[in-house]
Amino acid sequence: MKKLLEDAEKIRSLEIQGATNIALNAIDFLNNYAKRLQYKSIDRCIESLHKAKDILIDTRPTEPAMKNGLYFIVHKLEREKHNCSLENIPEIIEGYKNEYNEMLQESKRKIAEIGARRIPNASKKFVIMTHCHSSLVTAILLEAKKQDKNFKVINTETQPRLQGRITAKELIESNIEVIHVVDSAMRWAVRHFQVDLILIGADSITSEGTIINKIGSRLLALVAHEEHVPFYVASPLLKYNPETNLGILETIEMRDPKEVWENPPNNVNILNPAFETVSRRYIDGLITEAGIFASSHISNYFAKLYPEIIE
Repeated sequence: MKKLLEDAEKIRSLEIQGATNIALNAIDFLNNYAKRLQYKSIDRCIESLHKAKDILIDTRPTEPAMKNGLYFIVHKLEREKHNCSLENIPEIIEGYKNEYNEMLQESKRKIAEIGARRIPNASKKFVIMTHCHSSLVTAILLEAKKQDKNFKVINTETQPRLQGRITAKELIESNIEVIHVVDSAMRWAVRHFQVDLILIGADSITSEGTIINKIGSRLLALVAHEEHVPFYVASPLLKYNPETNLGILETIEMRDPKEVWENPPNNVNILNPAFETVSRRYIDGLITEAGIFASSHISNYFAKLYPEIIE
């Protein structure tokens, strides 16, 4: 258990970032934990895996891709336990991990393909704006670049951890024109550069179609609404949190104030919310592996594509 707690801290401390990376690393940690277990019954083993799953989920409450992956593995193991032996459990979990990884990668490939269609072939340079860092948004833009589409990207620095720099570097390496702006210049940038489309990722999606993403996302959505700019969210269905269908509310993670100010004066109360919600009313479309649709339809599409995750 000590090793699992050390591994979990890598996720909690943001040493590991990105929803897909977090999900795959969490599953790896669960798999490695299973290899260390020495129980005499499969039921006791599964009980320990449930505890390990809960520890990993607790590290990042707004990461349903991780949560769904861990549920996928433990629930599948429970359903198939009568065909397992204790010695084979690590090998079986490894197979489940690879299966979930394939689901994530296939969804990313489809989203890139579908999302790139929203960028037109035109002689005039199309202007896209994004916020924070999303591997899916990057994948869409790289796919559009492969298709020789004519566009440039405005991206935000994304305080306090500056994840926008990751986006900028990845795009520049593929010879995509990037204009990098401070977060507080969002509205100015949309107007000044006459942005044609805004595209962001999501950390989580609720049953009502509300998305949760990096703080600043709602501000950008409101700017899009005010300026009549299409606002799209790219996300695999695996970022849907099925528990919200039962009335459980997503939590907004508050991070270490030292990320904002290392040595502040005494009596300064620093708040560092990592995420915020964006209402479905501001989202023109959710770009997923199942196609583009209103975010309020997320639960139906999730149930059709991934029934094995819903208990």
